[in-house]
Amino acid sequence: MKVNKETYAEVHTPIYILEEERLRTNLQLIARVAKEADVEVILAFKAFALWKTFPIFRAYIDGTTASSLNEALLAYREFGARAHTFSPAYTDDEIGEIARCSDILTFNSLSQYCRYATAAKAAHPDVSLGLRVNPEYSEVGTALYNPCAEGTRFGVSADKLPEHLPDGIEGFHCHCHCESGADVFVRTLAHIETQFSPWFGQLKWMNFGGGHLMTRRDYDVPLLVETLRGFHRRYPHLHVILEPGSAFAWETGVLVSQVVDIVEDHGIKTAILNVSFTCHMPDCLEMPYQPAVRGAETLPPDAAAHCAPEAPVYRLGGNSCLSGDFMGSWLFERPLSVGDNVIFEDMLHYTTVKTHMFNGISHPSIALLHADGELEMLRVFTYEDYKNRMD
Repeated sequence: MKVNKETYAEVHTPIYILEEERLRTNLQLIARVAKEADVEVILAFKAFALWKTFPIFRAYIDGTTASSLNEALLAYREFGARAHTFSPAYTDDEIGEIARCSDILTFNSLSQYCRYATAAKAAHPDVSLGLRVNPEYSEVGTALYNPCAEGTRFGVSADKLPEHLPDGIEGFHCHCHCESGADVFVRTLAHIETQFSPWFGQLKWMNFGGGHLMTRRDYDVPLLVETLRGFHRRYPHLHVILEPGSAFAWETGVLVSQVVDIVEDHGIKTAILNVSFTCHMPDCLEMPYQPAVRGAETLPPDAAAHCAPEAPVYRLGGNSCLSGDFMGSWLFERPLSVGDNVIFEDMLHYTTVKTHMFNGISHPSIALLHADGELEMLRVFTYEDYKNRMD
C-alpha cells in the first residue's frame, strides 16, 4: 500500500510506522562515529528490537547488546552474532545458555561473578567476562532512569574493588546516561577515569553503556569523537564499546492513531483514541513527558481546563480502563472529529519493546515505510496474541 507519509490518510487503524530512510540516516551517522572514533557501537535491544529490520542494521553495525536470555537468543538467532550481555542477576538455569549466546558477559556484582564465572566459561570458553562499575556520578535528572542514584542496585563502586581484579575479568561496563549530550559524557568520563583508571591496566575493553543520543539534531558529534579519541590516546590498549538504544531509532517513525469519540467534562474536551498511553506509550506516563503530535501545538497540561469552549484544545485519552490513561493538552489546527488521524511523533524507541496487553486493548500493528512510499506490514496482532500470553 502506498501512503502519504505526512498525513497517513490511507491508514485507518493504529500502526507504529518505522521510516526506512530515517533509520538509515541514523545508522549512517552511527557508523561514521564508530569509524572516526575507532570504537564499537552496538544496538541495545532494551530500546529497539524489531528483528525484521535487522537486515538493514547489519549493513552498518556488527553487534547488539542484551539484558536477558530472550534478548541474547534474539541476537544469536536473528541478528546472527553473539551479544554483549549484561543482567542485574543471572540464574542457575539460564547462565549456560546466555553465555553460549554471548561474546561478552558482564556481571553486576563481584558475588555474581564468583557464583557464575566458571559456569559461563564452561558453556562458552571464549566468552569475555566483565564487571559493571558505578562511578557514583550521573546527570540523569529523572530518578526512575538514574542508575547511579544513592542506593542503586547497579554496579560496583571503586571502594569495593580489590586492588587486583579476580582472574578472568577483562572489562568494565559503566552505564550512567539517558538521552544525554556529548558534554555530559565529557564530564562523566572525568569521574570514571578518576574512580577506575587504576584498574585499566588489567583490562582489555571498556563499555561506556547507552544514553549517548548522537543522532539528536543538537548533539555535538565532533566533541564525542574527539573525547573518544582522547581516551584512546590515554589508554590505547582498551577496546571501547558504546551501546545506545534510543540513538538508533530516534525520530525514525510515528504511532498513527484515530479518534473514536470526543467527551467533555467541566469544560475539558477529551479526544478518546484507539491507542493507550499506558499500554502503547508507557514512557509518557513513566518519565513523564508529553509527546509531540503532528499538526498540533503542545500546551501546558492543564490548558484544556482554561481555554475558550470553541478552541480546538483537547486532552488525548487512551482506550484502557485506567483512569490516568490520558495526557494533555494540545491545540489542533481545527476541531477534531471521529475518524481523524492523530499522529504521535518519535514513537519507535522504548515503545514497541515496552508495550503490553493490559485490559486486552488491541495492539497497534507494526509497519516499515520504504523510501518509495510503500508501507510494508511487519506484524499484525490478533486475539490469539492476547490469549497466548495467558496460556
